[in-house]
Amino acid sequence: MTPATARPPILNPRAVPVAGTDAHLPAIAAQHLTAQALRQRFAAPPLWEPETRSDGRLFDGRERAAASVLVPLVERGSGLTVLLTQRTPHLRDHAGQISFPGGRAESADEDEVATALREAEEEVGLARQCIDVIGALPEYRTVTYFDVTPVVALVRPPFNLVLDTHEVADAFEVPLAFLMNPANHQRHVFELDGYQREFLSMPWSGPSGAEPYFIWGATAAMLRNLYRFLSA
Repeated sequence: MTPATARPPILNPRAVPVAGTDAHLPAIAAQHLTAQALRQRFAAPPLWEPETRSDGRLFDGRERAAASVLVPLVERGSGLTVLLTQRTPHLRDHAGQISFPGGRAESADEDEVATALREAEEEVGLARQCIDVIGALPEYRTVTYFDVTPVVALVRPPFNLVLDTHEVADAFEVPLAFLMNPANHQRHVFELDGYQREFLSMPWSGPSGAEPYFIWGATAAMLRNLYRFLSA
């Protein structure tokens, strides 16, 4: 890949100015964020369109690869949560970022669901017997040349996570209600190579008040597509 086709990575997304939030959009009501309601929605999906299908302006020059992520919705007593990971800082793609468990498809994988389940088991030790796949969101194309299928699943506790420390630095849960409230969706806008670029972030600090996990990029975009699916 030559410099003419390469896009510089966003090295410090926290420093990109916040243009605003989407507090004018309604949050998904609690009764629509239960395991039963989500099963019903994916079983009989409405007519809808994802808000975004890619990271934006994509370049040629590197072969694209199929990938899947698992969107794990954990059935906690206080409500559903989303299990997310923080990638280790030395990885080639999306180093240090918040992501769903997932990765590149392998030839032995039967389909996108098989890829998502295998990757979740390899990355965080999430046992398949705890997972109930309920559907998928539209494919999302990343600037790092992956065509990603988000596979949505309910996860039944108890389970014990075992992190692959080569790829995963941390795993944590965020309430689904927080992520499905656009008041928590920040819009960042900046100029790059003569193009105006925009991305979403959903910073989450939890009850501890520590420095927030900065959920942004493809992960935030796929969560926003989930919001659009549930609000359709």
